[in-house]
Amino acid sequence: MAVLLLILGAFLLIWGWLARRRSGLPHGRIVASDISGWRSLEKPFVSHRYRLTGRPDYVIAHGRTLLPVEVKPRRRATRPYEGDVLQLLAYCLLVEDATGHAPPYGILVYANQHWQISFDAHARRQVLAALAEIEAARRGGEQARSHTNPARCRRCGFRDQCGDALA
Repeated sequence: MAVLLLILGAFLLIWGWLARRRSGLPHGRIVASDISGWRSLEKPFVSHRYRLTGRPDYVIAHGRTLLPVEVKPRRRATRPYEGDVLQLLAYCLLVEDATGHAPPYGILVYANQHWQISFDAHARRQVLAALAEIEAARRGGEQARSHTNPARCRRCGFRDQCGDALA
């Protein structure tokens, strides 16, 4: 019986290691998650400085560094979408503002692959420019629809207030 339990334990350990490797998550301790069933963040990261708030799907402690991870489980692509990259970079900015230490990168996971997105000076300028555009649009009032996809409109939380909706 003990040998059977030992074999089962070894199997589960290897299975877990392989699943973690396929997920694209780096070695490290998952310290928080916005995925149900895990230890969730008690509250989202909030930056009054950048007027930004958010919760990455995972936060992984890799040594003394916290790495944000964003998972898009149904998305399949050969390269990451710009909006997903900006979302991940915003999480990097939030982690930096909350801890005082910038993560060197964040991780973006799609169903078929994953990427380490660098959080360097260029990435910081990119996300700050996007935040400035959002703030300018917020002050400017009504915005025109930026796509021609009716399915996107059907999923939009602002569809009922939008005079430009396709669905």
